[in-house]
Amino acid sequence: MTDQPRILAFAGSARKDSFNVKLVNIAAAGARGGGRGTRPERLSDATFNQDLEAADGAPPQASRLKEIMRAHGGLLIASPEYNSSISPLLKNTIDWVSRPADGEPMLAAYQGKVAGLMSASPGRLGGLRGLVHLRSILSNIGVHVIPDQVTVGEAGSAFDDRGDLVDDRRRASVQGVGRTVTTLVGWNR
Repeated sequence: MTDQPRILAFAGSARKDSFNVKLVNIAAAGARGGGRGTRPERLSDATFNQDLEAADGAPPQASRLKEIMRAHGGLLIASPEYNSSISPLLKNTIDWVSRPADGEPMLAAYQGKVAGLMSASPGRLGGLRGLVHLRSILSNIGVHVIPDQVTVGEAGSAFDDRGDLVDDRRRASVQGVGRTVTTLVGWNR
């Protein structure tokens, strides 16, 4: 159905075999199980630069992602932890998408969105410290971040060869984040 709320799923990592790409794919499966269309998306590595924006406008890939984000009611974000914070790729994406186009309200792509957060990391905390920063950033720009979040520590041994979590309870928790976002997006319509 075309009137169903849609969920955009992405990871703040460009690495080919990223733990966080695997993780967000599991959450997206939970969202699809909730009857919602999900769209996986890869992020652009265009560094935010106001001088570049003034001279040339936003990079095409940033503008494209902004339009995609505006068309989706919910976000599933898997964020790797870089030195106790979020990745530069994810931060730059948030910054580019936040920029208003001519005649557009501030933060139009974020206002009223519902987001579910997760992280996977080789460390024991599973990226928890980075999610604190991400939650703060998103909340401050108008995104409703659900209270439930999932971290996967020691991620090198947490996934099987197909990219699925080996622990059934952890997989259910990640899929639950996807289902919760779809439920709240449905209520938000």
